[in-house]
Amino acid sequence: MSRKVAILIFNDVEVLDFCGPFEVFGTAGAGQSGEKPFEVFTVAEQAGPVLARNGLSVNSGYTLENCPQPDILLIPGGASAAVPMKNEVVLHWIRAQAERVELLLSVCNGALVLASAGLLEGLTATTHYLEVERLRAMAPNTTLCPEKRYVDNGKIVLSAGISAGIDMSLYIVARLLGEEQAANTAAFMQYDYWHGSIPAGS
Repeated sequence: MSRKVAILIFNDVEVLDFCGPFEVFGTAGAGQSGEKPFEVFTVAEQAGPVLARNGLSVNSGYTLENCPQPDILLIPGGASAAVPMKNEVVLHWIRAQAERVELLLSVCNGALVLASAGLLEGLTATTHYLEVERLRAMAPNTTLCPEKRYVDNGKIVLSAGISAGIDMSLYIVARLLGEEQAANTAAFMQYDYWHGSIPAGS
């Protein structure tokens, strides 16, 4: 049975933050017969076009109200991550999903959105290097590892900035489906920098 992967998008969302993981989960299992391991889709607060970074217009697959229950929820970052950070409707939805999903992921300063939702208390986190001090101020009880490409808290996994979301997503594929599946996905994408899973504490 395919796992449903929902990726939240909002105006000025960083393009590679959400498109990189979308590509990883969307192409996992490519070339294999049978059911794909992931069904990936976007979700936005409301219907209608979302203007991502640099004016890319994206039509979200679902809204918060009609989104299928995801197994994995990914929160990207972007120039206006402050929008979901200050939007109590979105934060309430994320908190509710955090109780239900198998995995909750963030990319870049999407970590600040999770901090705003109160979901990083006592955990380990990383984010874009320019946002480290801001996250430290927002989440003083969170251990920050800005040198890490991604960190795994079990249910909540966070990546550093932008392209690091690709590595984190491949790591999740490896964690759920095995290293070979992750390696095959990276090879299909011709993503030459994937060298296997890296333990969060290394």
